[in-house]
Amino acid sequence: MNSQDVILGTLMDRSLTGYEIKQQFETLFSYFYSSSYGTIYPTLHRMEKEELLTKESVLQDGKPNKNVYTITEKGRKKFNDYLYSPIESESVKSDFLMRLFFGEHVGNDKVAEWLEMAQTHTTEELNQLKATGTLYKDEMQPSQVICIQMGMKAYEAKLEAIQEGLILLRNIKNEERN
Repeated sequence: MNSQDVILGTLMDRSLTGYEIKQQFETLFSYFYSSSYGTIYPTLHRMEKEELLTKESVLQDGKPNKNVYTITEKGRKKFNDYLYSPIESESVKSDFLMRLFFGEHVGNDKVAEWLEMAQTHTTEELNQLKATGTLYKDEMQPSQVICIQMGMKAYEAKLEAIQEGLILLRNIKNEERN
């Protein structure tokens, strides 16, 4: 999966502006796909050159023109090829987990600090995903609802593990005092 596959998927049902595509990356897809703002527009430009999509400039009164992107038949075929290809293994790159793994080198107080920060951040991400699910619930297909539910469950499991970790560290600290 790459940004091209995701962009093609967003255009399967309707034409969108670059801004609307970027909004989907930042809301709907933020749980399970990460792409920078600087990646989306160069990818759209390249995809237009490859005839996977077309771009129409729409004139607006008192505003800059907006570009609306529409998937082509070649783009639809490319996206369907992606959907029917073998599912790639998931990969996790987490600075938080890497630091946590090596936490013995900074001490339990620093690890507890990291866990508390992760707890706050994960709670915010869970709340954002819940809000996104609520916002789009009437438009979502069953597979999309399942995707959002899996994301919420993953955040809830992470929060549970963080809480258990904080309890473990508090118990260790209490034992050291005694």
